[in-house]
Amino acid sequence: MTDGYTYEPMLEMYIFETSQLIEQLEQAILASETSGCFDSTAIGAIFRIMHTIKGSSAMMLVDQVCNIAHAVEDVFFFIRENKITNLDCIVLTDILLECLDFIKAEMEKLKAGQAADGHAEELNCKIKEFLANLERENPSVKSMEKPAKKQQQYFIMPSRASTTEKQYYQGIIRFDEGCEMENIRAFTLVNSLHDIVYDIAYSPQDIFDNDDTAEVIRQNGFKVSFASEKTYEQVREVLLDNTMFLKELELTKLDNGIGKEFIDLGAADSGPKIPNIPAKSEDKVEELQAQTNHQNIINVNVAKLDRLMDLVGELVISESMVTQNPDLNGLDIDNFKKAARQLRKITSELQDTVMSIRMVPLSTTFHKMHRIVRDMRKKLAKDVELEIIGETTEVDKNVIENISDPVMHLLRNAIDHGIEQADERVAAGKPAQGTVTLEAVSVGSEVLIIIRDDGRGLNKEKILKRAKEKNLLVRPESELTDKEIYSFIFYPGFSTKDSVTEFSGRGVGMDVVTKNINSIGGTVLIDSELGKGTSITLKIPLTLAIVDGMTIGVGQARYTIPITSIRESLRPHEKDIICDPEGNEMMMVRGHCYPIVRLHEMYKVKADVINIADGIIVIVETEQKTLCIFADRLIGEHQVVVKALPLYIKRIRPIPGIVGCTLLGDGSISLILDAGGIAV
Repeated sequence: MTDGYTYEPMLEMYIFETSQLIEQLEQAILASETSGCFDSTAIGAIFRIMHTIKGSSAMMLVDQVCNIAHAVEDVFFFIRENKITNLDCIVLTDILLECLDFIKAEMEKLKAGQAADGHAEELNCKIKEFLANLERENPSVKSMEKPAKKQQQYFIMPSRASTTEKQYYQGIIRFDEGCEMENIRAFTLVNSLHDIVYDIAYSPQDIFDNDDTAEVIRQNGFKVSFASEKTYEQVREVLLDNTMFLKELELTKLDNGIGKEFIDLGAADSGPKIPNIPAKSEDKVEELQAQTNHQNIINVNVAKLDRLMDLVGELVISESMVTQNPDLNGLDIDNFKKAARQLRKITSELQDTVMSIRMVPLSTTFHKMHRIVRDMRKKLAKDVELEIIGETTEVDKNVIENISDPVMHLLRNAIDHGIEQADERVAAGKPAQGTVTLEAVSVGSEVLIIIRDDGRGLNKEKILKRAKEKNLLVRPESELTDKEIYSFIFYPGFSTKDSVTEFSGRGVGMDVVTKNINSIGGTVLIDSELGKGTSITLKIPLTLAIVDGMTIGVGQARYTIPITSIRESLRPHEKDIICDPEGNEMMMVRGHCYPIVRLHEMYKVKADVINIADGIIVIVETEQKTLCIFADRLIGEHQVVVKALPLYIKRIRPIPGIVGCTLLGDGSISLILDAGGIAV
């Protein structure tokens, strides 16, 4: 981005809206490719999106994005106006997706506070060459003249010479309720009109410098009056194409400039006049209140939601500290208990409401995977179809930010490793086209994301062989279950592929899955059948802020294990305890042998119970193994608020198996355990 005036709220809105537009554009492009080619609806949509990106990028001085958008707009302007049918859709799709990738990269730079300094000259030449080929292949079609590209201006000239008759127009633009920053949207609209208007005045006038004008526009609409040589239909189309979040447009053609009610264009040197906005009558106030009642959706900064969630978490802790106060033990206080139950009910409802506000559907993350499948299908020459199920399932916003990379890696792995070539599938009696299914299911307080393919499945022998080469076996292979063998693919640097390709073979990717999912308190489960396919399930919590946990005691220390990780808890018997030749303790549970982890030894704390038979065993499951955690006693099940460990503790040394801490009702601190971290 070149040096110039920066307006932070406007930059934030530009990034947000451009990101939304390129997501819509990507879906439109991929849908058109699936249907065969671009129909008139898709052509019009792509043209309008690129036109909007061009205008907003020019205003924000993001020149390279503006140039790319302008070049693509020229192509679709030619296609739309001349109704071109002999399109090379494959080449055009590739060019469009390359443009999208460039714009995405520039947006990421702006988000990181860097300059959008990408070089798009080669891509620009490619677009112009495609347009030139179109014009050569359609010699009978007359190319439509487009206004020459001009240096972006940040003021509107009051008058300009004209050789043809001017028509006078006045309009009132109203934006969608809750769209916010109406003054900036109005400024963008005015700026986009400078190519077609001669005289322009608008109210309110100081839309760029005065944030208070947003409220004026919200209540009275944005009023604009101008002269142009364009017809009514052309002017209306320009206004519609250049106004995002447009709710209502009132455009009136005036007779020779007579009858202008709210703005007088006047002489060229008089400048625009700001009208006197009359005081609202009581009827007008009631009308505005009635309009406000219809406002159903508003935009809220995520930081405010995070703060609200923190406050609700503190409220949950405070409620527990009050109702579980040890000073109340033995007191007969019925009225207090009734009030405490009511407080708990209201706190729970408030917590559920705030959590529901933070919930967002998985559809955006899922639909991004169409692009991954499309690119891999082309580069690997495989016929693959992506099937999406349950994309409306909702999870916490912080959770969704951590699952995009794992889903992408698993999808790439399924296509590269799992799906066979068409001839191999036909020889195996399968359809030539492979299918990868991406499914989301809500189960209680968890969401299951399942990536399933109908490919060749996992080869246990090959995985075992590579695991032996890397010395990953800690038990005899005869004692390993199928799932434990399959879980080796999640180890860092593990790959069964003999050659390195663009998509796999380096042993990275699958370990990213477990790291990201473990970081949000989830688990990964894998199942496969040779020749039939593979299914990988991500079990993730709906929210990260408040979890249900079982609190256990080890001496004076308290530890909380998320309920989702616990399979069962039991009182052990001496006869069930065995030791291997190296002295490691194991426990037999219904014919299966699981290792025992003594928390007092692991974290060097003084325990009240040393003898296994006198303590308690909590059996927890991870994606790689099942293990038994030995503690002194069970304290009980609680809903806890997850707090991150202080930075100074993390800087001293990493603590395996500890993902956070929480405050219990009696005021004591409990460390939150991660079963996956303990199992490593």
